[in-house]
Amino acid sequence: MRVGDRGEVRAVCVVHAELATPGRVGRTAIDKRPVPGRVAVRTLGLAGDHVCDTEHHGGVHQAVYAYADDDAARWGAELGRELPAGWFGENLRLAGLAVSDAVIGARWSIGDTLLEVSAPRVPCATFQHWSGEQQWVKRFTLRSDTGAYLRVLTEGTIGAGDQVSVVYVPTHGITVRDLFTGTDPDLLAILLADEPTLSDDVRMQVERHTRRHTNAARAAERRGAAADADHLGTGAQR
Repeated sequence: MRVGDRGEVRAVCVVHAELATPGRVGRTAIDKRPVPGRVAVRTLGLAGDHVCDTEHHGGVHQAVYAYADDDAARWGAELGRELPAGWFGENLRLAGLAVSDAVIGARWSIGDTLLEVSAPRVPCATFQHWSGEQQWVKRFTLRSDTGAYLRVLTEGTIGAGDQVSVVYVPTHGITVRDLFTGTDPDLLAILLADEPTLSDDVRMQVERHTRRHTNAARAAERRGAAADADHLGTGAQR
């Protein structure tokens, strides 16, 4: 995604109703649906919207959640059912932008607001329960079309039909998908060093990926050392 790229807001969605869900909190606000007119966007999110699990969701770094229309359509075709705007728990259903491939720290002008790409969505048990699909979290994770959380830099209003303009993209080029998958430790190190806007949650996510790579490398070294020892032992017996 580059400066000058444009998309469109297909729908603006807020909580329709809280639902009961298994787990400690017992309630979820994932059921979001389109609303008409212009919706106020504040530092902590959209007017009329909220989260129930405030320990793991919400806050300034997860104020707005965007999902791509193309990704929703691809999932809908695979699942054999329509996934209307808001089904992913998103506030903004966007057309024309590859949301999951947005660069962390990129800034989007929408209406009279300015939003900044802050993090990928990490699927949870509530999302699994809501979907009604077998192994949904695993499938969503493997696809890595996570959508993007956005931080509100300039408050204002957003409505369906608004243009989305990419007005700034950091030079590090590391995307929401790169962060979510965490497959390249060198990219993660660059992100930590070069992106000043990272939240504590994202930094912990990077640290988890880094530990995973470190542990995998150590395990490979141990397997290699064991194989060498077996080879030497076999050679000595001949």
